[in-house]
Amino acid sequence: MNVKPKRIRIGAGAGYSGDRIEPAVELAEHGALDYLVFECLAERTIAIAQQTRRRDPSLGYDPLLEARMRAVLPVAAGNGVRIISNMGAANPGAAARKTAQIARELGLHGLKIAAVTGDDVLDVVLQSHLRFEESGDEVSAYADRIVSANAYLGAEPIVAALAAGADVVLTGRVADPSLFAAPLIHEFGWPMDDWNTLGQATVVGHLLECAGQVTGGYFADPGCKNVPDLARLGFPIGEVDAQGNVVIGKVPHSGGCVTEATCKEQLLYEIHDPARYYQPDVVADFTQVHVAQEAQDRVRVTGGRGHARTGTLKVSVAYVDGFIGEGQISYGGPGAVARARLALDIVRERLAITGVDTSELRFDLIGVNSLYGDDLASTHGDPYEVRVRVAGRTSNAGEAARIGNEVETLYTNGPAGGGGVTKSVREVLAVQSVLLPREHVNPVFEIVEANDEIA
Repeated sequence: MNVKPKRIRIGAGAGYSGDRIEPAVELAEHGALDYLVFECLAERTIAIAQQTRRRDPSLGYDPLLEARMRAVLPVAAGNGVRIISNMGAANPGAAARKTAQIARELGLHGLKIAAVTGDDVLDVVLQSHLRFEESGDEVSAYADRIVSANAYLGAEPIVAALAAGADVVLTGRVADPSLFAAPLIHEFGWPMDDWNTLGQATVVGHLLECAGQVTGGYFADPGCKNVPDLARLGFPIGEVDAQGNVVIGKVPHSGGCVTEATCKEQLLYEIHDPARYYQPDVVADFTQVHVAQEAQDRVRVTGGRGHARTGTLKVSVAYVDGFIGEGQISYGGPGAVARARLALDIVRERLAITGVDTSELRFDLIGVNSLYGDDLASTHGDPYEVRVRVAGRTSNAGEAARIGNEVETLYTNGPAGGGGVTKSVREVLAVQSVLLPREHVNPVFEIVEANDEIA
């Protein structure tokens, strides 16, 4: 008889693409985990990955994939920890093959690595008559500038890959909570239409998806909200029972803390309507969630509910939206702010004289008015140092470069004492979204074994 486990322990190994690696290793070593989940995608991250894949079809997965897998795979395999991650980004197949190669090099033969695909719906979107949700513009009007279109998949293809015996599952764009809901659905055998349980599973995923944020990262405020040993911040563990109730904790010797306050802040993070949090698996309802401190660094969270999922999936569409040119220079000592304001006036006039073609321009004194404007800045005395920043949006890289060049000329053509100039040009990737009927999205998975030959 197949006896279902009473509790599943899931660790959060990353909250974004560039996150620290050693807390994930610590979880795999000391967390008594069943699963370790790395959440590494943001809206623009996958668009950048798509551009990378176009330049080199063997790439397009997370740039830290190899470092993470080399660090974590030996410990995870030794402790029976299965790994789930969206580090596949724009190329889950290549990510799976690379992971299998790494496993083989580490002597970890027999591991099964699954690649979940189907989120790339660029061709469907380009052939559609959809409008962007944010602007109302027709997608077709942006066709020549669109870089990527990726649907937010749910838990189902991950569940299927786990059922097929995958030790590692690598996906592209999957909704963040679904990465954590999938192993729970697999282990507890929850039906995909048990809306209340899936709503609570979404609570679990949302609490864990940003890793260190629920253990005190992005929370600490000295003297108000003190967090110990942030330099050794431990990432969270969710201990989940068959009803989806979760206790959030961490490895005891790690830094940070888990409190009602850290959990409540993360619960509300990026939530627009707590009563209707739209996910591909369920429309989650957080309004009855209860958060209670059970012991030091152990917080029980219950009460998530849900409603039937919608017939559409959100698709993030990224497109090239011009370039941003920027220049910065610092001024210090007596009269620093007056000299910095003069520098801004000079650059403003120079850009007009030389006819730099911009659609937007911004002139900031960082440390004075760049965050809150001149009104609030005027209530305080002048700082002893200030940094000038001029940035503008242009249609091409050449025009963008002229903005930073004008700031640089302040060295010898501006107020006294300027120094530390930096200048840059970057392409702007903008993101809007469309709602695509589910029937146009067909996720699948394939298994690569570590003892297979890798092309």
